Amino acid sequence: MERTCFNTDLNEKNVGQEVSVIGWVSKKRNLGSLLFIDLRDRSGIIQITADESVSLPEIRNEYIISAKGKVALRSNPNLNIKTGKIEIIAKEIKVINTAKLTPIIIADETDALEDTRLKYRYLDLRRPVMQKYMDIRHQIKMTTHSYLSENRFIEVETPILTLSTPEGARDYLVPSRVHHGKFYALPQSPQIFKQLLMIGGFERYYQIARCFRDEDLRADRQPDFTQIDIETSFLDQDQFLTMMEGLISKIFKNTINYDVKLPLRRLPYKEAMDTYGSDKPDTRFDIKLTDVKEIFKNTTFGGFQNVEAIKAIKVDNVADKTSRKVIDELTLEAKKFSLGGISVIKREADQWTGSFVKFLSEEEQKALIDKFDIKNNDIVIIAAGNYNRVCPLLGAIRLRYARELGLIKPNTFDLLWVVDFPLFEKDIENGKITSSHHPFTRPKDEDLKYLDSDPTKVLSYAYDIVINGYEAGGGSLRIYDQDVQKKIFQVLGLSDEDIKRKFGFFVDAFQYGTPPHAGMAFGLDRLTMILGGTDNIRDVIAFPKNLAASCPMSGAPNVVDQDQLDDLAISITDMEK
Repeated sequence: MERTCFNTDLNEKNVGQEVSVIGWVSKKRNLGSLLFIDLRDRSGIIQITADESVSLPEIRNEYIISAKGKVALRSNPNLNIKTGKIEIIAKEIKVINTAKLTPIIIADETDALEDTRLKYRYLDLRRPVMQKYMDIRHQIKMTTHSYLSENRFIEVETPILTLSTPEGARDYLVPSRVHHGKFYALPQSPQIFKQLLMIGGFERYYQIARCFRDEDLRADRQPDFTQIDIETSFLDQDQFLTMMEGLISKIFKNTINYDVKLPLRRLPYKEAMDTYGSDKPDTRFDIKLTDVKEIFKNTTFGGFQNVEAIKAIKVDNVADKTSRKVIDELTLEAKKFSLGGISVIKREADQWTGSFVKFLSEEEQKALIDKFDIKNNDIVIIAAGNYNRVCPLLGAIRLRYARELGLIKPNTFDLLWVVDFPLFEKDIENGKITSSHHPFTRPKDEDLKYLDSDPTKVLSYAYDIVINGYEAGGGSLRIYDQDVQKKIFQVLGLSDEDIKRKFGFFVDAFQYGTPPHAGMAFGLDRLTMILGGTDNIRDVIAFPKNLAASCPMSGAPNVVDQDQLDDLAISITDMEK
């Protein structure tokens, strides 16, 4: 099994050299006197050609073979592969191992259902596109190590078995065999520990950290995931974001050879919501939200009276495609955002049409034409109600039209910071105040005065990096003043007993000279997904879970032996539930 090189190490410069290669049979073509084999290794494919003088064993797809021979120029080059101008004229071929007929096609394009791909993930990972994703992931990690090390960061591992603390999602709990009835939690992030490292004097820390959150899954979310976790001392927000821009620029250059234009735009949260209906806006297309409340100040339509917000978007040249079915779909979308409905009007033959037109005065109709520069075949979609429902609804609709109409240019990247997030959120139903990010986020100095009178007015030194409409990372300046931290806990309704139980060791540490510090985490999986050009996060994780948080390959999660449960003093009831 001597191997002299990987397949794609070879090119025209190697013509005439004798080489030995090894890999999997991707495809074979038998022309009687000649046998052509596409041999695949991790680097790519090369063609092996054998004539009748070569003693050939039985060879099928996915057999592992070794081939020895001379490199030659191909008479019919294949410019779709890296080695397409050359081939190896074999003088010896050996079968290293055989393979059954695979249940999935081992190629970039496969017809296998996702659960089949996950069940046979070890075969799915042979597909070149999957290996490309893993290579991008590797390059991101190597660039991160290099860049942060050059900037005097130190890598520190933090505990996987830790204390359960409220961080926004449900914890995965691990029962203790030694301390019956007590539990560790798997970390949702290393947040508390990395802040403690700043108190410990490390000044610049990073870690490529495993994190765990027990929450409902979707295409870009997994129960266990990886983040590039970073924390620094003695940097203000501008200094920190500039340093992180340097990292993201290096990552783009080293992985896909893309030059990111710096500095990145910084878009205030309020402007992002007002204009794009999202705190992770995709700004590569020009559909924007517009405030139309002033237009309807004298409306007789009950649904527009006494509401917090009335906003609208215009979509060009789709009136002829906006059927009753489409309007029903938009109405259903509104209900997902707890809004009663949505108003759609169309401009056709210099007239407004649609069931909502009867509620519009002539003045309102004219104002809409002027506001949006309406042309024939345009539509206007209007939503009214709570601001925090209206904006996300129209944000979702603008994305729907961008995809349907092909408004987003392929292979383009839109990077920006969203900054100045609210420090708190108020539940629409019960009025409860919660942290928008986490309770250690530092409030804006000029907004501290609102902590007693109206906490919802307080903005924070929080920031997210957004790429193509995905939140690719986020963080904040941290609270380092004990009094401010105590005040934040009070606003959140935590008693002294709650604080001591949930954050006691952390709060105690604040008494010993806490430096001003800032940090963030990039989502490694999501960043790989964006750079790899897929919209499915499971594509870029070697062994992911499906949408049911299960692993079709291993069968996890699954039952365990009774003696294991007995060791933990755990009994299982209501199994059917």
